[in-house]
Amino acid sequence: MDEEIDYEKFDEKEADDGEIDVSGDVTGLEVTDLPGVGPAIGKRLSEAGYKSVEAIAVASPSELAAAGSIGETTATKIIKAAREMLDIGFETADELLVRRQNAGRISTGSTALDELFGGGIETQSITEMYGSFRSGKTQMAHQLSVNVQLPEGEGGLGATAIYVDTEGTFRPERLVDMAEAVGLDPAKVLKNVVWARAYNSDHQILLCDQAMEMAPEKNAKLLVVDSVTSHFRAEYTGRGTLAARQQKLNKHLHHLQRGAEINNMAVYITNQVMSRPDAFFGDPTAPVGGHVLAHVPQTRCYLRKSKGERRICRLVDSPNLPEGEAVFAVLKDGIRDV
Repeated sequence: MDEEIDYEKFDEKEADDGEIDVSGDVTGLEVTDLPGVGPAIGKRLSEAGYKSVEAIAVASPSELAAAGSIGETTATKIIKAAREMLDIGFETADELLVRRQNAGRISTGSTALDELFGGGIETQSITEMYGSFRSGKTQMAHQLSVNVQLPEGEGGLGATAIYVDTEGTFRPERLVDMAEAVGLDPAKVLKNVVWARAYNSDHQILLCDQAMEMAPEKNAKLLVVDSVTSHFRAEYTGRGTLAARQQKLNKHLHHLQRGAEINNMAVYITNQVMSRPDAFFGDPTAPVGGHVLAHVPQTRCYLRKSKGERRICRLVDSPNLPEGEAVFAVLKDGIRDV
């Protein structure tokens, strides 16, 4: 049943009864500080992952209604109140620049790659790397999981990593090799990487949602999804299922982007490739996922194998970085310059 909200009735007395006082500073607001969100609704929203006013402010009415077992009208009012409290709306470019300066960067382990990325893998955004098998996608995921634990100023963020493995390619032994190479305690590094195996697309989405919920508690500044399209590709076969697959994938990617911005964390996703039979000239390799996947990540890179341990990374798309290439090596110590 839809719960009606009368904003005129909220006063100091009702605030003492467990409702809200909407006046004053909004810093440190809880979900139950929002109009119409009492303990019961607040508990349901929290259990569904809406543990902060920020998370509610960027939610859709249908999602919030389902999570809180409330009507969409009530959900819309709650979202509107959250946005007003946080002053979410238009801002000037100089204000955005200040906020963008809070974004951190994680070193890849290669100076050439870091320069290509403008200093490393950026938080508040999604970075996608696609390529064939043994091109270095998963090795990069392992390296970032280690490097994010380095102190700030030394290529890391002094934080932890969350790793969602869809292909069964995660190897803690590689973390040990890479940790020893950068002077970190392997035992601590292993404890600071939270891993989960996803067995289908729904499980993958659930794990990623849980990852965004636990990120503040774990001080996680990196989420790895390796790979983001594996299950979608296996479960949705044929042209008849294409629309459903793309819609589901699109929603999943937007949830990842929203979590990256709310938690100021880097989301690193890997992607599989396919060969285009109609490409008579040039490289026939193309990433899976089509335009839906192409539009969401801020940074897209194409990895390909070269001679020996050498790999080539081509920056395909970025809103603020020029296209370019960098050569790096995958060694026992991890990602390194050639």
